[in-house]
Amino acid sequence: MSLTVQQHRGNVGLRNGSLLVDGEWRQARSGETWTHLHPATQEEVGEFPVAGAEDVDEAVRAARRAFDEGEWPTMPAGRRAKLLHRYAESLREHADELRGLQALDNGVPLSFGTVYAGSVDVAADAFDHHAGWIDKAGGETLPPYQGGDHLAMTLREPIGVVAAILPWNAPFLLFAQKLGPALAAGCTVVLKPSEYATFAVLRMVELLADAGIPDGVVNVVTGTGEPTGEALITHRMVDKVSFTGSREVGRRIVEASAPTMKRVSLELGGKSPALVFPDSDAGLAGMTAMGMVTLGLSGQACVAHTRALVHRDVYDEFIGAAEMIAASVTYGDPFDPGVLASPLINERQLKRVLDLVERGKQEGARLVTGGERADGDLSAGNFVTPAIFADVDNSMNIAQQEVFGPVLSVVPFTDEDEAIRLANDTEYGLGAGVFTADAQRAFRVSRKLRAGTVGINGFQVEPHLPFGGYKQSGLGREGGRSAYEAYTELKTVLMPLTEEMM
Repeated sequence: MSLTVQQHRGNVGLRNGSLLVDGEWRQARSGETWTHLHPATQEEVGEFPVAGAEDVDEAVRAARRAFDEGEWPTMPAGRRAKLLHRYAESLREHADELRGLQALDNGVPLSFGTVYAGSVDVAADAFDHHAGWIDKAGGETLPPYQGGDHLAMTLREPIGVVAAILPWNAPFLLFAQKLGPALAAGCTVVLKPSEYATFAVLRMVELLADAGIPDGVVNVVTGTGEPTGEALITHRMVDKVSFTGSREVGRRIVEASAPTMKRVSLELGGKSPALVFPDSDAGLAGMTAMGMVTLGLSGQACVAHTRALVHRDVYDEFIGAAEMIAASVTYGDPFDPGVLASPLINERQLKRVLDLVERGKQEGARLVTGGERADGDLSAGNFVTPAIFADVDNSMNIAQQEVFGPVLSVVPFTDEDEAIRLANDTEYGLGAGVFTADAQRAFRVSRKLRAGTVGINGFQVEPHLPFGGYKQSGLGREGGRSAYEAYTELKTVLMPLTEEMM
């Protein structure tokens, strides 16, 4: 019997989406809509408006009014913090509903929705964390440098109207990592969710109003990159753009920011290496790397360790452990608790992954297992069996391009210097892993890696730590104090304290 997800629509309360402009939910002026197809079955799940330039303009102007004339930017710190903490609790209360909506959005199984990095809990914790900065992150009072009786100080003020553009693969976390610090700082927001993960995000926005966030502070425009995203990133009243997604779109955002000097935060993907040394538990390393590449998001995670750089002495042990994980991955109905991994998000990405697998074989890498489209009851969906490539040269396409699928490339190395050179030989610099029993080596190697986040003998997500990348993996950081400050402007104030100084 063919797989279907239609029976779950009513159970999670899914309904067609709308735009949110100044507290009003409505349709696009053009009447144009997007019909969402479920990636596991190609069934129609629901539809939502495609916002055009006029809709985006109205949303941005609503955010502008809320910032320039509304109470949010100047609301007392204690009150704004209480509202965001209240919202975090609301997210936790609606966790099951939101996980179900996400499963109908992007096919991420409920089993992964309980893992911290993919859960509603991580989003709630991020809001709690950023709310905690509201009454703590401020400016400084500095002594006069040249002498005299005057006051020198700095102030942190909200940056203004923020365009927050979300990807489809981690809507809970990235909703919180963008809106959490923006709202905590006193900014107003126009949010664009991915067209492949809209329904859960719309419900999260509804809960903001229930928590007491004033109308106009958060507005939502749904739709595609063109026309919706393009109209948003080029709007002259937007002060900052925060985006997570592809390098191509990131470059367009940098270009579009130039005329008005918009502030920009970008997270643009990675080709993260796991460096596995001969003194490590190579079996654990193999299971960890292959788990990141296959379980949950099926490798559709920017920080997944998709390149394994493995010492020749433990090479076979590593591959054997990775094969074991590959064999344990299960696909199917995302509401089935026994399903452990997602389909690829759309047919375009399915074709791209299969093409890169073929290219890897043509370039001479050894395909150990997988790399085929699933058949049988799964044939209508975008499922690819977990693939392991061995004997990969670091110059091959599968070692350099972000596949964004369940494909692990295993590259052998001989010594520490070679491992570091191979790890840094990429245009990306988002994450990395170091597997070793030698603490000195762990820190020594971590300091030499050109990556924004390095995990030692494991990897996890923490909402209070900065996350972002070196090189072409992006600009800026999300999470922690640095994220809060990225949504502020720093103002210097000088005041003479005697008439002689005037």
